Amino acid sequence: MYLQPAFAEDRLEVRHGLMRAYPLATLIVADADGITADLTPFMLYADEGSSGLGVLRAHVARANPLWRKLEAGAQCLVVFQGPDAYISPGWYESKRTTHKVVPTWNFATVHARGAARVVDDAAWLRRQLDDLTKQHEASLPQPWKVDDAPADFLAATMKAIVGIEIPIDSLVGKWKVSQNRSAADQRGVVEGLQDGPMAQLVAERLKPD
Repeated sequence: MYLQPAFAEDRLEVRHGLMRAYPLATLIVADADGITADLTPFMLYADEGSSGLGVLRAHVARANPLWRKLEAGAQCLVVFQGPDAYISPGWYESKRTTHKVVPTWNFATVHARGAARVVDDAAWLRRQLDDLTKQHEASLPQPWKVDDAPADFLAATMKAIVGIEIPIDSLVGKWKVSQNRSAADQRGVVEGLQDGPMAQLVAERLKPD
């Protein structure tokens, strides 16, 4: 990923925060046969792994050939895509003075790399299903639990999936949120966006350190 220094996000807690807030990531796998890309919900285990960056866990359909590619040693990249927004040059204060402005796109993303391990183990898969379900059901009035499904149905479903575990050894964050603009231009972007996650990200840059 092309990364200008101004847009680098080096705070681990911020990168982890985006990964948790936007867990449906693109799992990109490359081998001699080409490149595949699959949308896959991941769980981040921040306190695990030897690198200090955490471990990612997910599951995919057994019928999906990507896990066999990973088992054979294919390289992989996991892309977490956060908020994004079109930025109109009309929002910049500097447009009124210099007119030297053009449209752009703001976004936040995290790229995770590591050597993937394929896991075909019932206990591991059950933990992954339980953890994933608890995280996303917790805010609902009546959270669904894995045990709510009939035992025979659950057993058949688990046989149809395979686990993937990626100890993270590289974690790159890119926050392109108008850092390269003046404070006045940044305020114009916040006003133009009006509300939402990207407006909040730009507004955070206006806060004094």
